[in-house]
Amino acid sequence: MNITIVGGGVLAFFISRSLGEKGHRVTVINRDPAECTQLARRLKATVVSGNATHPAVLEDAGVRQQHAVIAITSHDEDNLLICQLASGMFGVRRVLAMVNDPRSEELFHKLGVPETFSVTTILSSLIEQRASFDSIINLFPAANGSLEVVEVLVPDEAPCVGRTLSSLALPASTLIAAISRGKDEIVPNGKTTLAACDRMLVVTRHDSFAEVMAYLTGGIEWAVRQPVRK
Repeated sequence: MNITIVGGGVLAFFISRSLGEKGHRVTVINRDPAECTQLARRLKATVVSGNATHPAVLEDAGVRQQHAVIAITSHDEDNLLICQLASGMFGVRRVLAMVNDPRSEELFHKLGVPETFSVTTILSSLIEQRASFDSIINLFPAANGSLEVVEVLVPDEAPCVGRTLSSLALPASTLIAAISRGKDEIVPNGKTTLAACDRMLVVTRHDSFAEVMAYLTGGIEWAVRQPVRK
């Protein structure tokens, strides 16, 4: 796959190196000539010096032949414009933008850049999950990050132990899709009673994730005392 990465610093270096090691043909566009020299020495990639918000620079870098463009500069407005140019003017089928301010993600989506990621959101989520939710076994996002699908081990002291699913104060947007109990695989319903050491497959909205996990696992003290907000 031909992939263009626009940006610099350690993030551009490591992403470019990782993609190159996986067999992708990588082009890096960076507006700092000195940094371009360093990237060219350290990467097996085509390195172009220029401002990728200018269509001519993208054209000269061969963006028309690219399968994907990833914009990871430190300026959200640049990342938005680069992705808009790549998809709208040059027909690149897949564009991905880093959003430095997580509050801008919705704006990116409205302006034609549906695939975004926020390092701030990812790091804060990881810190929160590792600090509070030791029962989480696997976690992955879905639906462009609006949903979380998580496998949870129910601790002995969890407030949900001994309760039926219908009695739990969970948001309507949260689903306990499956339960593994010993050698048994259970497709639960409202009458299913949870037990310690159950492994639950939970689907929930990203904005409810922290509260849902706390409520199910007892990971945060106040979660035992009050229901999750609907």
